[in-house]
Amino acid sequence: MATLLETPDLVALADAATTRAAAALADAQRPDGHWVFELEADATIPAEYVLLRHYLGEPRAVELEAKIGRYLRRIQGAHHGWPLFHGGAFDISASVKAYYALKMIGDDVDAPHMAAARRAILAAGGAEAANVFTRIQLALFGAGPWKAVPTLPVELILLPRWFPVHLSKMSYWARTVIVPLLVLAAKQPVARNPLGITVDELYTGRAKPPESKAADTKRGWTMFFNGLDVVLKGVEGLWPKRLRARAIQRCVDFTVERLNGEDGLGAIYPAMANSVMMFDCLGYAEDHPHRAIARKSVENLLVVKDDEAYCQPCVSPVWDTALAAHAMLEAGGVENEARADAALEWLRPLQVLDVKGDWAEQRPDVRPGGWAFQYNNAHYPDLDDTAVVVMAMDRAAPRSGADYRAAVERAVEWTMGLQSKGGGWGAFDADNHHHYLNNIPFADHGALLDPATSDVSARVVSMLGQLGEPLDSPRMREALGFLEREQTADGSWFGRWGVNYIYGTWSVLCALNAAGVDAQSAMVRKAVAWLVAIQNKDGGWGEDCDSYDLAYTGHTPAPSTASQTGWALLALMAAGEVDLPAVERGVRYLAETQAEDGLWGQEMYTGGGFPRVFYLRYHGYPKYFPLWALARYRNLKRSNDRRVTVGM
Repeated sequence: MATLLETPDLVALADAATTRAAAALADAQRPDGHWVFELEADATIPAEYVLLRHYLGEPRAVELEAKIGRYLRRIQGAHHGWPLFHGGAFDISASVKAYYALKMIGDDVDAPHMAAARRAILAAGGAEAANVFTRIQLALFGAGPWKAVPTLPVELILLPRWFPVHLSKMSYWARTVIVPLLVLAAKQPVARNPLGITVDELYTGRAKPPESKAADTKRGWTMFFNGLDVVLKGVEGLWPKRLRARAIQRCVDFTVERLNGEDGLGAIYPAMANSVMMFDCLGYAEDHPHRAIARKSVENLLVVKDDEAYCQPCVSPVWDTALAAHAMLEAGGVENEARADAALEWLRPLQVLDVKGDWAEQRPDVRPGGWAFQYNNAHYPDLDDTAVVVMAMDRAAPRSGADYRAAVERAVEWTMGLQSKGGGWGAFDADNHHHYLNNIPFADHGALLDPATSDVSARVVSMLGQLGEPLDSPRMREALGFLEREQTADGSWFGRWGVNYIYGTWSVLCALNAAGVDAQSAMVRKAVAWLVAIQNKDGGWGEDCDSYDLAYTGHTPAPSTASQTGWALLALMAAGEVDLPAVERGVRYLAETQAEDGLWGQEMYTGGGFPRVFYLRYHGYPKYFPLWALARYRNLKRSNDRRVTVGM
């Protein structure tokens, strides 16, 4: 009888699983060469979509609303409210919006699921306890008071860059969401709301200030900004009309320049929806080109199925395509490599070469050269996607003969131009680390900034290492110094854009290997020991979104997932541990949990949006990461050289 860790059988098992998974992933590729999978968030975005239609007074989409209603009811939690991720705790803001949307759709407030949700909401402090963006949504419907919304005057957009509170000091996503919102807050329009539905029953009558989810609030700054909010509310009606009109026009100009066609402002739902409402309140007709294209961009985010429908927060084609290409390159073989080549040819023209986006505010002398996350988002390419695309192109070129040199060189030039002080990289901007801004009452979501993070910095280091950057070059030394400082006491790294320490540790161990850091170094050994220590008994790895809790004290076991197991395996193999028993157990877990269709199921959310506020379920993650890990295991076990020679 074969033993659990008998390597030849396990290699054959991994090979067979790789073959099935690669075939299934190939079937999901679009005819033009790209992949794009669903990107699911919580109840918030579908609920906001329903409310947007009623805000605008659009004709009832009865069938669509019924499908969204079924989706919202299905994801209602056992706590009777709505969580931020699958199996998560009750969240007051998501619950208020989901309840309001269901009531708008036509659910009877006395139906069991609505009555139970209402009781849970009231027990948690009622609508008064919701976050700032929910308060704004309620205020726009006349279903909540504007006085409960922290003031952010539209004149903010006219302030000079040196001013402590300036849009250029905020993250790209905050910038694109806030600019049209400034106009809405100044105009304070009321939704058409043809059915006249409000949610008075969700209020307790007890006011409650917003609670920040930021990790680094300071009492002094908080008191200062709270005091400033009182002053701003006091002078709200005193702003000169000319100045206000100029500020509103500047907001419109900002939005129009970045409308981004059918891909929308910032290519993210909240910014798109706000731009539609802004154009509406300024009197733009439905068929005005700016308003019409903004409204179409929102519609493009819908996922409509036979029984259910929901609205995505954005789409992820560049990210999905680049990562799937890596998995296919690892799987190897003529067919799989041809699939990867087609994907890279699809990606090639999406490189942004002619638009100096918002990142140029901080680095005006740097030439553009990155890739965005979505189909189009020229003002906002990101370092993470860019590094992943470059590594795939560099890996494929020697075999395929494709000439990616110009694209790679330009991408590296742009990426290096956005290295932040301290050696790391943020996702979209350089030196976006004005942490005092997280104390603004408006910033209760705690994600106003885009500072350098371990995972994005690691991805860039992986790219540099794969391209042959010397270990002792100044920029590599600075980057590695940043990563060393970011390692936690237990040996792991924080994952800003993936859940969480498993994601961060995978990212960094791949980077350290690519850069040429000794696998026996204390930094690597400590990380390996942590990954081995947190492996689940079933052989997989798991971590849930509660690991972002501000009170986090160490890993708490969570059910194994296919994507996190893939990350852990890739991390350990990058650290030179292909023969480790933990790796063999992980490989067997993936091989034995593979579904009949060659893929893996995964309801757990393993993508990051805003820690503690917004999480993502990438439907593609359990499709390409397990394939990638199994193929790498097979390849390394069959190779004379057990070292991973690429950056990811």
